[in-house]
Amino acid sequence: LERRGGARELSGGEGWEPGRRGGGARAREGAASSFLCLFPSRRRSDEMDPHRWLPLEANPDVTNQFLRQLGIHPSWQFVDVYGMDPELLSMVPRPVCAVLLLFPVTEKYETFRTEEEERIKSQGQEVKPSVYFMKQTISNACGTIGLIHAIANNRDKINFEAQSSLKKFLDDSVSMSPEERAKYLETYEAIRVTHESSAHEGQTEAPSIDEKVDLHFIALVNVGGNLYELDGRKPFPINHGRSSDETFLEDAIEVCKKFMERDPDELRFNAIALSAA
Repeated sequence: LERRGGARELSGGEGWEPGRRGGGARAREGAASSFLCLFPSRRRSDEMDPHRWLPLEANPDVTNQFLRQLGIHPSWQFVDVYGMDPELLSMVPRPVCAVLLLFPVTEKYETFRTEEEERIKSQGQEVKPSVYFMKQTISNACGTIGLIHAIANNRDKINFEAQSSLKKFLDDSVSMSPEERAKYLETYEAIRVTHESSAHEGQTEAPSIDEKVDLHFIALVNVGGNLYELDGRKPFPINHGRSSDETFLEDAIEVCKKFMERDPDELRFNAIALSAA
């Protein structure tokens, strides 16, 4: 769910202000949010390019409706994270099983991403086999892929409705490689149609499918006592160290802080948390 139109400023000196849609910058006050996903392309005809979707609004109401349409029981729902201060984090219902972070893709970030990949390839890292990870090959789908990562890595907690299209996607793809999962999503009509319908919901007008954006969503999850960053643009999950169900939100926010510290002049950061309803 790409926030269409901006991000938010973190409260507490480094905060974020709640934003709604993704896909462009927005002012610190007055809000729309920001959309993203790279992989620019052009539509080939009047039909939607299957490799480029409309961005979604990163609004918990839209996100939760999207999940319900995919057959997720509302016992877990996304909520806004209003800031990094302990007082503001205390407002987030617990437990939390996933965080989606929206951030700007800047030159500084891209340099860091390349260095990080080289370092991990050289030094290695532990990634548990149970981590569900998929690549991104569809423009403007990073929010939807973030949702899939959030749900797939918490299947033991999530209640699925009968005939859930997302459950079927996860069941079908559990033994696939990250690249095969990406290709499967390209042809999985139930998720694409639900995504397209949800893209027209929310507080701001959906942008053009060809609009260039520079914001991106990732998922943070706790699998087997380790906090993983899941980003379909990267070749593998990133292990950020130990975590637990009790400390996960605070641990995830520490990772969010690192993103912000790399771009101290940027205000376009934003997060939503998957919490017990």
